[in-house]
Amino acid sequence: MAKTTGFLEYTREDAPKRLVHQRVKDFRELEQLLSDDKLHRQAARCMDCGVPSCHTYGCPVENRIPDFNDLVYRNHWRRALDVLHSTNNFPEFTGRVCPAPCESACTLGINQPPVTIKHIELQIIEKGFKEGWVEAEPPAVKTGKRIAIAGSGPAGMAAAQQLARRGHDVVLMERSDRIGGLLRYGIPDFKLEKWVIDRRIEQMAKEGVIFETGVEVGKDLSVRYLQRSFNAVVLAAGASVPRDLNVPGRDLQGIHFALDFLAQQNKAIAGDELPQEPISARDKHVVVIGGGDTGSDCVGVSIRQGARSITQIELLPKPPQQRSPRNPWPEWPNVLRTSSSQQ
Repeated sequence: MAKTTGFLEYTREDAPKRLVHQRVKDFRELEQLLSDDKLHRQAARCMDCGVPSCHTYGCPVENRIPDFNDLVYRNHWRRALDVLHSTNNFPEFTGRVCPAPCESACTLGINQPPVTIKHIELQIIEKGFKEGWVEAEPPAVKTGKRIAIAGSGPAGMAAAQQLARRGHDVVLMERSDRIGGLLRYGIPDFKLEKWVIDRRIEQMAKEGVIFETGVEVGKDLSVRYLQRSFNAVVLAAGASVPRDLNVPGRDLQGIHFALDFLAQQNKAIAGDELPQEPISARDKHVVVIGGGDTGSDCVGVSIRQGARSITQIELLPKPPQQRSPRNPWPEWPNVLRTSSSQQ
């Protein structure tokens, strides 16, 4: 474990964010990094809790959270990176955009602010890239087997990297013009700048992964062709079907699905060609239907595009400030949250 009395001596300190009046003028990432000294203290808060629900209950990929917290506290950064990579191919993605259910399941969080697990994870991987520890891992022996992967989001990318490292010839197919799926087109740059994705793509290319963009599996390539040409096929495509509202007035102009709006802004930042009349919130009164992460992303983009006003509508009643008795630890807390965009 980390420092025995760390959770008694130190309080939680979140990563700093760029000031609002600065960040609304551009689409650069808004969250910054804690200093090494402050991060050391945050890692020291990890308790010897016996049953670490953070990684057994809270983390979908079962990151070995107490282990890497302890290693960061002891300044064993290289080992912490190895521990983190043993369960997570892309901690630089999750360290930026994951909702961090691990922190909701942190034992310290029962009666104190939980450990800053997500930010410690981000700092580990960014230090790994800075120090040159994150290198391509091409296989020593090739199997001669070919694997096709449909969909280049985080699931498809992770599958491609793991299979390539096992020695298979991997072709990662994406129907859009760039690799990344929802990471590329669904998440605004102020939460995840796209050079972060490109950095991993470069590593994967050195490991032997072949990237094919502009290919829609099932349309451009038949399932029969894939079965005939590859030893295995991995389906990692997202649904990409938005939830519509069949209500009067739905056919009127100026009503758009969230991902159409978000994707166009990401394409604009990347320098891609846009329609003659792109979706824009500039000088408009905007209504966002939906109060979750995607709705907040639409709020943040609308602010940066120069909307006159923004109204966000949520179907569910306003949640409580703190957990209710019917929503006990370590369940995901149904409490009122304010996103950075709403701030």
